[in-house]
Amino acid sequence: MKKFFLIAFCAASVASSPLAVEAAQIKRACLASDRSAATRDRCTCIQRVADQALTRSDQKTVSKWFADPHKAQELKMSRSARDDALWDRYQNFGQMAQAICS
Repeated sequence: MKKFFLIAFCAASVASSPLAVEAAQIKRACLASDRSAATRDRCTCIQRVADQALTRSDQKTVSKWFADPHKAQELKMSRSARDDALWDRYQNFGQMAQAICS
């Protein structure tokens, strides 16, 4: 489970345009984490997966979970259709990132 969260939480991009920098929230959160597996290469890979699997809004939400993982649990336990859809996208993203970036 820890590995899943590490991969899911460690996504980011290396593009240099202003929009890409804004979109690299997962990568920045990944690199800022205390996890030893959060290398620049892995965080870059995870961001690339996030760019394919998550909207920018999703990435903004997920990147905040690095600082407060309990928020992820709150969303998971939510009963709203919107939160359920985000959780489904997040799980898909985590599985893809694990398969591609491990």
